[in-house]
Amino acid sequence: MTQLAQTTDGNIKRLPICNDIGKRTLIMGILNVTPDSFSDGGKYNRVDLALSHAVEMVEAGADLIDLGAESTRPNHTPVSALEEWDRLREFLPALQDTVRVPLSVDTYKAEVAWHAVEAGVKVINDVWGGAYDPLMFDVVAQTGVPYVLMHNVMGLPKIAGNVVEVVYHWFEGQIEKAQKAGIQMEQIILDPGIGFGKTLKQNLELLNHLDRFQVFGRPLLVGTSRKSMIGTVLDLPVQERIEGTAATVAIAIARGADIVRVHDVKEMARVVKMTDSMVR
Repeated sequence: MTQLAQTTDGNIKRLPICNDIGKRTLIMGILNVTPDSFSDGGKYNRVDLALSHAVEMVEAGADLIDLGAESTRPNHTPVSALEEWDRLREFLPALQDTVRVPLSVDTYKAEVAWHAVEAGVKVINDVWGGAYDPLMFDVVAQTGVPYVLMHNVMGLPKIAGNVVEVVYHWFEGQIEKAQKAGIQMEQIILDPGIGFGKTLKQNLELLNHLDRFQVFGRPLLVGTSRKSMIGTVLDLPVQERIEGTAATVAIAIARGADIVRVHDVKEMARVVKMTDSMVR
């Protein structure tokens, strides 16, 4: 991997939407181009379908689009960095030519992240928060892009004790490692990883105590959209979890979330606007 050109203000690539953090809740629209994602696998794995859906989400209120080329659902089939990038690069040119909001790539592989930023992607969303690929922090430091650092224990021993404090101390450790690698605090966005290796009770506790993580002074991203915790509580299939998602989005904002990652942008944009009117 070669050195990418740095921006004029050091190496931090700031996004215009970042100026709105704290003033309003930003909406990250989910665009999966995979055949096997838990909610919409196979629906948008053609360029024309993906492009149409991305445009629809932006028109409905998405502030950025998060593009995923590998499912991260439980028991998913991993793909190589080469295969993941081959999927992504098929979609990126058309999306960049048409979509008027920044693109994020949902990847935990440093090689994919590097290629994505070279291709013009503005945000890296890492579901392993740098704990999977030891080169990820180096890539983020060199590229200077905003970086979503998410907590994840999927496939690892279950969390024992107070889940909020466990995630808090994990954030402390990963932020320290990130800074040692050259990542600036201004690049970091924190995500507690709702649904990633936690029990139903732990997910609900995390969501209800998001304010614990505000001490880091970084934006909080929360992704609860259509997840199994909603299905478990309401006993509903994936396609019938909009109301449950709305409840979690409202509580997340009330507890300090700055960005919400959602499938149903039109409906959640209304929830966001109403909740913001009360809590901001």
